[in-house]
Amino acid sequence: MTEPLAERRCKPCEGGTRPYTETEARAALATLDPAWKLSADGKRLEREYRFKDFYRVMSFVNAVAHLANREDHHPDIELGYNQCRIRWTTHAIQGLSENDFICAAKVDRL
Repeated sequence: MTEPLAERRCKPCEGGTRPYTETEARAALATLDPAWKLSADGKRLEREYRFKDFYRVMSFVNAVAHLANREDHHPDIELGYNQCRIRWTTHAIQGLSENDFICAAKVDRL
């Protein structure tokens, strides 16, 4: 049996690994909450979250930051008064890797 994504740990990626193909990315995407989407170019995993107020947005962003530091894999985060957009990509390979999907699954547990 395969370990769920949220139970896995990110592996260091300094380049030299090929990014997921569109087929691989779509297969991995199917294991996540349906709110996650691939960017048009297939190089990023994106999701928007909505909250009651700014305090809750910042609490969530801080929790994501803690998770990202623990995994040593960091997203791009865009936020406003009551919303937050998370974008995962593996910058070293300019595309998606298993790390992006692991972190997305972990964020969904917050």
